[in-house]
Amino acid sequence: MPKISATLQLHLLVFLLALTGVFGTLMSLSATSLVIWRTALATVVMVLWLLYRKSAPILVPPRAALRMLGVGMIIGLHWVCFYGSLKVANMTICLTGMASISLFTAFTEPWLIGRSIRKKEVWLGLLVAVGLTLIAGVETKHHLGLGLAICGAALAAIFPVLNRKFVLAGIAPETLLIWEMPGACLTALLVHPLFASYATLTQWHGLDWLWMFFMAVVCTVFGHAFHSHLLRHLTAYASNLAMNFEPVHGILLGALIFHDYRAVQPTFYLGAFTIIVANFLHLREKG
Repeated sequence: MPKISATLQLHLLVFLLALTGVFGTLMSLSATSLVIWRTALATVVMVLWLLYRKSAPILVPPRAALRMLGVGMIIGLHWVCFYGSLKVANMTICLTGMASISLFTAFTEPWLIGRSIRKKEVWLGLLVAVGLTLIAGVETKHHLGLGLAICGAALAAIFPVLNRKFVLAGIAPETLLIWEMPGACLTALLVHPLFASYATLTQWHGLDWLWMFFMAVVCTVFGHAFHSHLLRHLTAYASNLAMNFEPVHGILLGALIFHDYRAVQPTFYLGAFTIIVANFLHLREKG
């Protein structure tokens, strides 16, 4: 059986991660409640898994633990913005705003790892920004949701760079998840009172428990750990630019499941197409 390339594996992972938008939209919990439960359950599942398999260490030196907790807090704030955008706008707007990750990563990766800025990455990132401008110009009623998504994208341009440094230093992706998810959970717990009381954490309805199971176990435990593994073979910029295909899956899934196409203007699709073109140009250069 031929070996699947790291790039193809990443794109399969992107489709899996796009499902978090579906689950987040289906659930009745608030944005912060979603992050709290998702990260807490993911931590418990991964700890139990490692206690059983012993495939990676759970304990790490205090300094490394604090650094991973700090990165986890960035991830938590990113997810709060992501799910906040889902709640105030819709899945299509949210995932399209998240596509600005490549623009931010073109600057954050050189800054964080100490290399020079690459012009082609900036140009491709600016092409994404043009697409976002086209979208923002017509989707005026979704400015808050788009703004939250872009803030989430700025945060998402930071933690893959830091995680790549961790995995290249020999830290197992499973160990990363165990220490980063509590940091993300702590961020959501601190932010939660700004929007609702802690009593709302237990206000589950319908099939919320089922969607949370898939989100925590499949999309977080498997998806987050597998993404960290792929960072051994791909740069954070290549990883985040591929993540821009999430809007493609999001637009299709949102149209099929939630009929989001009724809530967006035709010019939206021109902006989305511009973002998709930026991704294909990057893949062509990589090829």
